[in-house]
Amino acid sequence: MIRRVSADRASFKTLEFGPGLNILRADKSEGATDRDSRNGAGKTSFVELVHFLLGANAAPQSIFRSSPLREWRFRAELETNGGSGTVGRSGARPTAVEVSGALEPEGFSRQPALLDRSGMSALPVADWKGMLGSRFFGLDTHTETAHDTFTPSFRSLFSYFARRQGSGGFLDCMRHSTDQQPWDRQVSLSWLLDLDWTISQRLQELREREKGLRGLKAAARSGELTRLSRGAGELRTAVAVAQAKARRMKERLEQFRVVPEYAGLEREATSITGKLHELANDNLSDRALLRDLESSLREEEEPEATDVQKVYGQGGVVLPELVRVRFEEVDRFHRRVLENRRAHLRAEIASANARIVEREATKGRLDLRRQQIMQILESGGALEEYTALREELGRAEAEVESLTHRLRDVERLETLRTELKAERARIATALATDIRERRTLLQKAILRFEELSESLYQRAGSLTIDWSENGPKFEVRIPSGQSRGIANMQIFCFDLMLIELQAERGTSPGFLVHDSHLFDGVDERQVARALQLGAQRAEAGGFQYIVTMNTDALPQEGFDAAFSVEDYFMDVRLTDAGEDGGLFGIRFD
Repeated sequence: MIRRVSADRASFKTLEFGPGLNILRADKSEGATDRDSRNGAGKTSFVELVHFLLGANAAPQSIFRSSPLREWRFRAELETNGGSGTVGRSGARPTAVEVSGALEPEGFSRQPALLDRSGMSALPVADWKGMLGSRFFGLDTHTETAHDTFTPSFRSLFSYFARRQGSGGFLDCMRHSTDQQPWDRQVSLSWLLDLDWTISQRLQELREREKGLRGLKAAARSGELTRLSRGAGELRTAVAVAQAKARRMKERLEQFRVVPEYAGLEREATSITGKLHELANDNLSDRALLRDLESSLREEEEPEATDVQKVYGQGGVVLPELVRVRFEEVDRFHRRVLENRRAHLRAEIASANARIVEREATKGRLDLRRQQIMQILESGGALEEYTALREELGRAEAEVESLTHRLRDVERLETLRTELKAERARIATALATDIRERRTLLQKAILRFEELSESLYQRAGSLTIDWSENGPKFEVRIPSGQSRGIANMQIFCFDLMLIELQAERGTSPGFLVHDSHLFDGVDERQVARALQLGAQRAEAGGFQYIVTMNTDALPQEGFDAAFSVEDYFMDVRLTDAGEDGGLFGIRFD
């Protein structure tokens, strides 16, 4: 419970709280707008101050770090299940609080240098929130578990008991702010309604893994990770083909022999081939010459001298002896010429045959050498070819490795997808089982909400708690066509149900704070019923119900005859009429 809220400035309106209903009033001056009234009087600032003292983040734009309030030291006297104590905090040192009395943690070593030398010890805000989580809600802040994320936090749980207008706390029963993440809503409400909150934690961890999987798949589709865009089956085929290619190239390389002077041998083989062609051509020419010479030799015949004599004899001419002798001489000369001609042709034929034989012998030697060279060349290759082959093998092996990595990644993604799907099914089953096994506890919350709702309206709404693959579902159903005011009253009923259940379990802050914004648009009679209901329930449950309201919005009717709302008015009365009428006693932007 909150016993007292104060500051070290005389202008501050010290607030004293009693048990049960406490109504902090604010007068709205004539002609002031709602904005002027609320900011000037300080009703909303009171709620912010409660959060500030109970560990809220004090960002640079916080009013408590603004120039007018930075050096102020605010304090609250609290009573928890561990006893009473005081907490103080200043915007000048937003990361620490001052604690005393029962609010000092067990085993806490008091520091010799005190913030204000008043006997209060400094405590980091993080430790302060941990202690409040333990004192107010029974959170175990010391036990180390395998899961240290997506857990219930004091700040999130407490925000359901002191909703803030600026954070959107009055827009939805199930959310204390518009920035609250779905997982935090599920974990926090599971804790407050006594469900197994670790199921929602597991579900959020699963969502994070699914988010990573979706990111990889999206990257593959967009081309950023094209290596993952092929299916596992296609990649297995590509790996097999690439491995076979690399294996063949490796075997070829292992059998490869580097031939020294490979290029010189190639040039020699080429030269021999050219010489063989020349020799063959020369032989072809000589064989043609042989045919001509042999033909000429056959055509060379000796003329018969008697043939001349026969010609003359047939003409009746008898040659004299002298003429006959001359014919014989001519015949002998002609025969000598013919013999010389034949001898020359035979010599030419012999020479041509000799040349052909010599060339054939040379061809045989050259051909044998060429065969030897070709055998050497065929047995290996040049160093350049060997180097190129090694480089090609390196590229082939790199391709195998790359494809293997791709296949492994794709298989991992497919396995992960299957595992995540199975895990989601297991979580859904666990959640359904948990809701079924805790049916009695949930029915208590549902019926309590129904009871509170029916106290304000005949049929205004109902609370449903169910499960889905996306986690626990918490919903207040309001009949269609109902006003915003009725929706606000469902928030009232939901919060009152939470504080009652927590108070019964002994795990609550001991108070519920509602800013006047909750009653915007609500019928005057329903406001009266809500205040009366809050007073009765707070007294019966042993907790405080603190309400801030404009005096002109206080209902004049709708209360039971035996109920006097004035009995619950706090002594302090805020106003926006003057410079010093607000909570802080000063005006500032």
